[in-house]
Amino acid sequence: MMNTSMNKSDCPELSVPVAVFFTIGVFSLMENLLVVVAVIYNRNLHSPMYCFMCSLAGFNTVASLTKTCENVLLVFADVGQLEKEGSSETKLDDVIDSLLVMSFVGSIFSFLAIAVDRYVSIFHALRYHNIMTMRRTGTILGFIWTTCGASAMFMVTFFDFKFIMICFVCLFLISFAVICFLYVYMFMLARIHARKIAAVNSGGGEKCRLRWWGSSMRGALTLTILFGALVVCWAPFFLHLIILTVCPKDPYCECFRSLFQLHVLLLMSHALIDPAIYAFRSAELRLTFRKMLFCS
Repeated sequence: MMNTSMNKSDCPELSVPVAVFFTIGVFSLMENLLVVVAVIYNRNLHSPMYCFMCSLAGFNTVASLTKTCENVLLVFADVGQLEKEGSSETKLDDVIDSLLVMSFVGSIFSFLAIAVDRYVSIFHALRYHNIMTMRRTGTILGFIWTTCGASAMFMVTFFDFKFIMICFVCLFLISFAVICFLYVYMFMLARIHARKIAAVNSGGGEKCRLRWWGSSMRGALTLTILFGALVVCWAPFFLHLIILTVCPKDPYCECFRSLFQLHVLLLMSHALIDPAIYAFRSAELRLTFRKMLFCS
């Protein structure tokens, strides 16, 4: 009779070479910095949606830079140049963890801000520029970065408490549910809105409004793709945290936890995927990239 029991030796921990982490970190850092500089460089991109996308790229830049520095420090630790459990190394590790948590929470808040911006642009088009002013956008971005930085330090400081880990997981699940509900609701209303526009005789003003509406919907679809990439890349890591909380000693759970480095690799890949989606979906960004890279 086959033995169904399982121990740690049955699922050896998967090890990903440091060079792979370092390569992904460097490339994602370059890509996201390119997005940030492109938004600053091109005045046509000085709009609330692109400012929020720039904020998302900024948080991805923080994550990429942090993981790259962490990999460099691990190399120094492996060759004996750094202690792995010294007091200063422990503090540095807390700083790195805080920046990573901040980048994730900031990504979630940026997605929420973009979702609200797309909703206003589609269904309150005539008042959009009065509602989403650049000053209000700056205030929202300041609130997001300040709140994310403070909450990240708090979470890392008290992460040994199971309650904090549960709150961190719940933040991901609640944010996922809210953003999904907002996008589903938005696209349902958009379908009804499209039928109403199609039923009206297309005058010049109506054509202009239809063009604006179509552009806003393309922006909403882009952000839906971005959010899907976030969920795919971050979900395994949070499932790891859930399993760590629910069944820390179960041998079957141990098999999933043995893939932790693969989960971190997938998490890092998110910062690499986002800029590719920007470039693929936005003609204005592609044009700006070409001007910057080829000095034309």
